[in-house]
Amino acid sequence: MIRAGIVGATGYTGVELLRLLAPRDDVELSVVTSRELDSVPVAKHFPNLRNHVELTFSSANDEQLKACDVVFFATPHAVAMNTVPALLEAGVKVIDLSADFRIQNIELWEHWYNTKHACPELVSEAVYGLPEVNREKIKTANFVAVPGCYPTAIQLGFLPLLENQLVDASRLIADAKSGVSGAGRKAVEDYLLTEATESIKAYGVTGHRHHPEICQGLNHASASTVGLTFIPHLTPMIRGILATLYAPVKNGLNVTQEQLQSLFEDRYSNEPFVEVLPGGDYPATRNVKGSNRCEISVTYLDDTDTVLVLSAEDNLVKGASGQAIQNMNLMFGLEETAGLQGIALLP
Repeated sequence: MIRAGIVGATGYTGVELLRLLAPRDDVELSVVTSRELDSVPVAKHFPNLRNHVELTFSSANDEQLKACDVVFFATPHAVAMNTVPALLEAGVKVIDLSADFRIQNIELWEHWYNTKHACPELVSEAVYGLPEVNREKIKTANFVAVPGCYPTAIQLGFLPLLENQLVDASRLIADAKSGVSGAGRKAVEDYLLTEATESIKAYGVTGHRHHPEICQGLNHASASTVGLTFIPHLTPMIRGILATLYAPVKNGLNVTQEQLQSLFEDRYSNEPFVEVLPGGDYPATRNVKGSNRCEISVTYLDDTDTVLVLSAEDNLVKGASGQAIQNMNLMFGLEETAGLQGIALLP
């Protein structure tokens, strides 16, 4: 039985961890923390967990957390970095859903997150938790940094093209749309129903903090330096990300639709949570809502010699908590799909 703790369990990724872990008979939820809700029953705050989670929220207690086998951090950025060192020293496996340990360049991280990193010496020890790239490293890891939601969808879409050096890596474009839950569970005017509904808008146009994380991952797969234009959008839905990705074919190369389809199918043929759709079928966020699946399609646009990739995921599952649990399964030698086989919600 794996004893699991969740730090910062009152946000959307925290309750998603609870939803996915609570039914499992190989995981015991031992500690669920929230300073604001200390001593409040978890099921009182999250009624969907009645008769599934009997714990009360507690303040973060180092000794309780050190008694766990694994601790998930579902905290805002710049929180986990203050606690992770002590847990690792105590032999606890750590899975961090925040961005504290994703970006290897400390100076770059400090620029985008506008704070001093508390333990930069540990950043190089964190395994980037994208199983489709780092599965073997994750299996032996004690410390995993879970990728962000946009970075997951975008990297999975571009990777086959860069790994096979088919496209001009300096001219990639990612036009991505996310549901409002991607902004977190907080009272901000832009995310109120009357502000967000019946509207779609771009944000982070001149720079978004997921950009360096995406480029870092893509550069590992590319033979040349990646140049990425990334524009995120807020859409009037709760969950989901749809990334529309454009990549110009390298000068002098000839590609076909059949070649690209085969390339993507081969790349992800053994990946339990990436589905390459048949030619002519296209992803939609409703097809992956509540599931740990990422749907991908690839299309060759011969009039502009451009490869178009569409990638859809649930930002709270494959883009966050589901992927975190996928990492946990690998770290503890469990079936990778354990607890993650749920079918997407439709409608």
